[in-house]
Amino acid sequence: MALNAAIKQESQFVDKMMQEISKVVVGQKEMVEGIMMGLLTGGHILLEGVPGLAKTLTIATVSKTISLDFQRIQFTPDLLPTDLIGTMIFNPKTGEFNPRKGPVFTNIVLADEINRAPAKVQSALLEAMAEKQVTIGDQSYRLENPFLVLATQNPLEQEGTYPLPEAQMDRFMFKINVVYPTKGDELEILNRMGINGKPVVNPVISKEDLLRVSERADQIYVDNKIKNYIVEIVMASRHPSEYGLSRIANLINVGGSPRATIGLFRAAKAHAFIRGRGYVTAEDVKAIAYNTLRHRLILTYEAEAENIRADDVIKEILTQIEVA
Repeated sequence: MALNAAIKQESQFVDKMMQEISKVVVGQKEMVEGIMMGLLTGGHILLEGVPGLAKTLTIATVSKTISLDFQRIQFTPDLLPTDLIGTMIFNPKTGEFNPRKGPVFTNIVLADEINRAPAKVQSALLEAMAEKQVTIGDQSYRLENPFLVLATQNPLEQEGTYPLPEAQMDRFMFKINVVYPTKGDELEILNRMGINGKPVVNPVISKEDLLRVSERADQIYVDNKIKNYIVEIVMASRHPSEYGLSRIANLINVGGSPRATIGLFRAAKAHAFIRGRGYVTAEDVKAIAYNTLRHRLILTYEAEAENIRADDVIKEILTQIEVA
């Protein structure tokens, strides 16, 4: 009860953040909450959707509600790794090479249209995402805490896009599919954005407070039954036939990795936190399962031929697996 009361008190800033963000962003609650869960857990977030759905605007707006350093990097086919991480610059006065750090040395990196850059750039970003460090020349430099990559991605069917490597996709805690707004939201967007002038977004929480509440969110209670439930979901994605899911066994080529298990666990706690609860329920796990697993499941050619998506497979798994 004490933990529950403490979490309810600590999570009060969430509503204030949502109010500030809603000054600019209309709707898109799943996307906003996903980014907030990423901030609480330090998990990287990938947003996928067609252009014009406020992906970049949402990330920029969220960054304004927190007193964190923010850098936006536009990924293009001619981008170089040095444009991202920095390089060594010769100093003629001293006759030495000194590091000039790139825009990745910040708290929040907006990797805009991340899948439009070639493999060399992706590999440079991968070290920052995986190790929270960057290597320039023969020296490695630690990145600040928190460090978070919030990336936007256009659907692969669009012109000039590259598929991201599976190893890089696995580093993202969430992949959130951003959809078109509803008719009511579209009308509100028209009324709000169809005039000159932009709303002012005020900071809600400081860097130090964010780190503190992140530690508090990590203390949220998770029962052993919920832990087993998380493990069973991931195991069912690897060995569906053993869990009574023979009908989807020929649709999955690669199941969820151990990062998927960790991601489900940490994201479920963050989901409970933003709802002011000090404990995780099965509904928390189900709520974040699609965003956590959809980019980690590699489907077979048969699934593609039958137009079956990862979300369809995840739905089957959640329907079959129950809390024991």
